[in-house]
Amino acid sequence: MFKILLIEDDVTLFQEMRDRLFQWSYEVYGISDFDKVIQQFVKIKPDLVIIDIQLPMFDGFHWCRMIRSHSNVPIIFLSSRDHPTDMVMSMQLGADDFVQKPFHFDVLIAKIQAILRRVYNYNTEQITLKTWCGATVDYENNTVSNELGVIELTKNEIFILKKLIEQKDKIVSREKLIKSLWDDERFVSDNTLTVNVNRLRKKLEEIGLGRYIETKVGQGYMAVEEDY
Repeated sequence: MFKILLIEDDVTLFQEMRDRLFQWSYEVYGISDFDKVIQQFVKIKPDLVIIDIQLPMFDGFHWCRMIRSHSNVPIIFLSSRDHPTDMVMSMQLGADDFVQKPFHFDVLIAKIQAILRRVYNYNTEQITLKTWCGATVDYENNTVSNELGVIELTKNEIFILKKLIEQKDKIVSREKLIKSLWDDERFVSDNTLTVNVNRLRKKLEEIGLGRYIETKVGQGYMAVEEDY
């Protein structure tokens, strides 16, 4: 049974989501003290976190930063605000998805199931290390390293990089990436993929690899390889 931590201060919404998630055999935890979210996160050790943006004490962005300093656990943001920048900020902070309130519960369940399948299934593959452009890509520990250093990637970022490296020197369409990431593109905005790829490229630039992820306008993305 997967454990879900729901960081939501609306008691009515929390109870409704808890009951609905329980019907899908998820174990749901809430926050009793919004000044001690991280302490409760560490104690619960959830498999997935759902965070509302507007919260007491500190907003969801703050707690996302704090969680990311401890863990790469999948994170879904909830927001009742109609601000495109909220989604962009969420993805830049390392969230895996974003859900606008009010939402249809079937959509949320589809997102949760897709993320859990992706995160907790693909790591069982036998191949965990890959050499690319002189760097070692560790799919199990979500890192890329070379002589310039080591960078840590989120679950989405390492998954995208893996898909591109598998088809290196070939264009991988945006549609294929979206379908691979979220199983059903109806539940994903095109902008979400763009934010994730841009964040991945920015991290790779720290160790001199950003230029090896190319954008093919109107087509998709390509991981190029050089001889080492």
